[in-house]
This record gives sequence, structure tokens and C-alpha cells, in this order.
Amino acid sequence: MQNYKMLIQYEGTKYNGWQRQGNTKNTIQGKIEDILLKLCGKPVEVHGSGRTDAGVHAMGQVVSFKADISLSTREITAYFNSYLPSDIAVIATEVAEERFHARLNAISKTYVYRIWRNEIPDVFGRRTRYTFTEPLDVDKMREAAGKLCGTHDFMAFCSNKKSKKSTVRTLYSIDIRQTKNELKLTFRGDGFLYNMVRIMTGTLLEIGEGKKKAGDIEKIFKSLSRENAGATAPAEGLTLAEVEY
Repeated sequence: MQNYKMLIQYEGTKYNGWQRQGNTKNTIQGKIEDILLKLCGKPVEVHGSGRTDAGVHAMGQVVSFKADISLSTREITAYFNSYLPSDIAVIATEVAEERFHARLNAISKTYVYRIWRNEIPDVFGRRTRYTFTEPLDVDKMREAAGKLCGTHDFMAFCSNKKSKKSTVRTLYSIDIRQTKNELKLTFRGDGFLYNMVRIMTGTLLEIGEGKKKAGDIEKIFKSLSRENAGATAPAEGLTLAEVEY
């Protein structure tokens, strides 16, 4: 039995997120596992590097699975793409080391949040950008982003109030770049909690609007309370860009 590593991309607009669920088959994991069932003749569980939420996209989602497959890795990629819907694609497949695990072996993840800043609708990018046209002080947002970086307890930036696991994470960097029509926020860290990137984005937007101050970040951390952070930014602007091992 071989251990496989697969790189996939998807536009998550119409899916109920990455993780397979009992009440729906409309998940990315479900689509991948359905094709593996056709290919292998028996159920095969796949492990994703991260559980993207409903409506969130991926340019660099990594999955791993163990299976007996007689096809070459190139043929496996072609087989998957012949069955997958047009909004999901396998970019590459390779044989991995026996102990490789897409989630457990990841050392960093990069997410990108894209914001459309023009009042004229973004016809072609509307599914992968969040339209927000209110005036923003981007320098204040960058100041606050610097305070978010580092190792902190991010409980206040997590939607899962019942989590028993550690909410301490290390955020390596937040890069904020502005062009004429777009504001792009790039987050790189060792891992992210449920809705963490979207809540940080919503908080930074509120700081940019003047609803919160950059200095409030420290108070939000100390409070450990979700209610003190900003709103959760919509899913459509978020993309899992890269996973490093």
C-alpha cells in the first residue's frame, strides 16, 4: 500500500467546506473520497492539510491518503480530473514517505484574503473577493497587523467557544498590499483556529474604518473573548494559498 500526497485547488463557493459531513455529500473531501471509491473499489479516507470553511477556496490544499493503486501518479491525476466537477482540480500527485500526513506534518500555512475596493462590481472575481468600499486607513491596519503577529493565545479570534485544544498559535506575518481596486491581506502562521483568519480580517477592517484602534489588539488578546474582536469577514474573500512541510 502506497502513501500518496496530492495538491488540489477548488473554488469553494457552492460547497459545505472541506470536511466530510454526515448530512451532506457536498464537501471537497466527500468528492475526493467518492472518486477514490471508484478507483479502489473500497472506501479510502483522505486527510486534508486544513478544514476550509463553507465558501472558502484553495489554491494549494494538500491531501494525503493510503491506497493500492496500479496507475502511475500522472494517470491518477488524470483519472481524478476526468471525474471531478469543473470547480475542483488535482494539480499533482506524488508518492510520499510512509509516515507523511498532510495535516500533522505541516509547518506553516498561508491564507490570502482579497477585498474588492471599487463600487463597480467585480463581475469576474465576485466569487473570490469580498466587496468592501468604505474608506479605510490602511496604515492603521498595518500597525494593528504588526501587533497580531507573534505567539499569542488567539481564543478571542476563534468562533469555536467549546474547543478543548490549545488556542495558542504563532502568526509569522501579515502582509497588506493595496492596489487601485484591491486590498490583499496575506497571513502566514504555524496554524489557524476556526474562522481565525476571517475574524482577524474583520477586526483589521474595523480598525481601518476607525471603529476600533490598533492599540485595542492587546486588550482583545487579554480578554480571551470572541465578543471583543471584530466581525467575521465573509467566506468568499478567503483562499488557502500554500502549505509548507
